[in-house]
Amino acid sequence: MTNLRGEPAHVGRFCGSNTYEVTPEVVAFYCDALDDPHPAYQQWAPPLLHHSECYKFVGDWYLKNLFGNLHAQQDWELFAPIPVGGKIRSVSTIIDRYQKRERLYVVNETDLFDESDGRLLVRGRTHQSFLPEEGKEPEKGGAGFVVDRDSATRKQPRPAFPTATGTDLGTLEKQIDERRCWMFSGPGANYHTDREQARKLGFPTIVVQGMMSTCFVSQIMHDSFGEGWLRGGKMSVKLTNVLWVDEHVVARGKVREEVPEGGATRVHCDVWVEKDDETRVSLGTASALRP
Repeated sequence: MTNLRGEPAHVGRFCGSNTYEVTPEVVAFYCDALDDPHPAYQQWAPPLLHHSECYKFVGDWYLKNLFGNLHAQQDWELFAPIPVGGKIRSVSTIIDRYQKRERLYVVNETDLFDESDGRLLVRGRTHQSFLPEEGKEPEKGGAGFVVDRDSATRKQPRPAFPTATGTDLGTLEKQIDERRCWMFSGPGANYHTDREQARKLGFPTIVVQGMMSTCFVSQIMHDSFGEGWLRGGKMSVKLTNVLWVDEHVVARGKVREEVPEGGATRVHCDVWVEKDDETRVSLGTASALRP
């Protein structure tokens, strides 16, 4: 494919495709890694089973300067359950690029299709942010890191959240240790699994992959709405602070409103994942259908 202006990461670029068998063993590994033992997973796979499929194609959509790159936002749309024992096919495409607050953003859309009948099952949109090209000195935290624990807590205050006043969805507590990071982001050594690799990219220790908090949100929505999450669920969350290895988090949700949708009701919720000191590592909205 011809590059536009010599830049490979252009809007419309097809990044790649893979085909997978959805085996009980793969599902069990996910459930162990995330501590998500929902009984529905005997028939239907976790909807975010292939949470990191977009990263299988980083050579086709990442910018060249990897130093200090961060996952900024993640959107999910769930159209139908992923059948255990079936086959799925992924398709990855660059759908947007933009610049905000001296960072460059690339948006990758990765769709999962049922290989047997071509149905669209899951769509993910990943907003990845990058520092400008090498040679421009970025603002750094302590000890020359792009961000560390101290600088991460000095962010500008954000608007009040949540503003929803409805029913609480409950809570999920998770301890993020190295084993969980390896199971979620391994098996190779990278800045989500290995401390040395993290330091090479400008971080003092392992950065927990942003996708993990979206999986926690998916779990709390699935626990609350069952199949109404698997068929028609939506999520859009911003990754607002760095989650480090060995930290403890709680995932929460609160109902904002309920609106008719066809013969069902769509329940809109505020959702977030926070550390013990109430620092939010991700926050946004999610919705599911209720009969």
